[in-house]
Amino acid sequence: MTLGDESMRNRKAVIYAVMAALLYAISAPISKILLDEIQPTMLAALLYLGAGIGLWIVQWIQARVDPARLSPPRIAKEQSPYIFWMIPLDVLAPILLMFGLTMTSAANASLLNNFEIVTTAMFALFFFKEKISKKLWLAISLVTVSSLILSIEDLSSLSFTLGSIFVLMACLCWGLENNITRVLSINRPIQIVIIKGLGSGFGSLLIAMFLNDVTLNPTYLVLALILGFFAYGLSILFYVLAQRDLGAATTSAFYAFAPFMGAALSLMIFREPPSVKFIFALSIMMVGAYFAYQDKKN
Repeated sequence: MTLGDESMRNRKAVIYAVMAALLYAISAPISKILLDEIQPTMLAALLYLGAGIGLWIVQWIQARVDPARLSPPRIAKEQSPYIFWMIPLDVLAPILLMFGLTMTSAANASLLNNFEIVTTAMFALFFFKEKISKKLWLAISLVTVSSLILSIEDLSSLSFTLGSIFVLMACLCWGLENNITRVLSINRPIQIVIIKGLGSGFGSLLIAMFLNDVTLNPTYLVLALILGFFAYGLSILFYVLAQRDLGAATTSAFYAFAPFMGAALSLMIFREPPSVKFIFALSIMMVGAYFAYQDKKN
């Protein structure tokens, strides 16, 4: 592969990462609305089921249009443990996020999602041996500081908001899951997302049924499935495509733009006046996202 080919692949991967961020940005504000009628565990199930079912339909259409284009699933035996861990993490993470959204503002939750950069990079460094540059370390530090500011309820007693803690725990799960998905990204990405969507969706649905949190409002069910297809299905697909060339840590850094877009949408939809703390944290996080972007750009 020539240097020009590698540069083109990197640019294409960056576009995939940004598209993933754009699609995921709509998740928090729209989920906040759906939570008025759907319980957190049920909504988490519907979001992933929408992703899995939607991309299964896309794959089915692709197979009919161009059968030669699609090869059979090829997941190596040694990759099975990664799938075993990927699905439970994907079950737990959105449930934690949905509970967090019930206890904090959508804008706050959107910004806190940036902590996923930190957890992804930490797992990539210590467990998956990815190299972390100085600029990315600086970005990680700034995002961590900003996330702490958003999470602290009372500075004098250092008490943390429960909603923020749930969101940060979701980021921890997704950080590990991002690295696992990176290992699996050598396979056909659409198959990985279908496995993630259906496995995690049905797992969350079983939990919702056990907790008697099943919602039968057809309008909200359809809206949740559609949101899941775009904000989870297509977003994860583009994310996995980006990971193949950028790596887990750098892809998550580009994903940093999603929380800003989600926070902006939340402020417009819910007309929640931003607090001084929010604006201060936003400023720090924007600088962190800038260094994360510059890390790959250069």
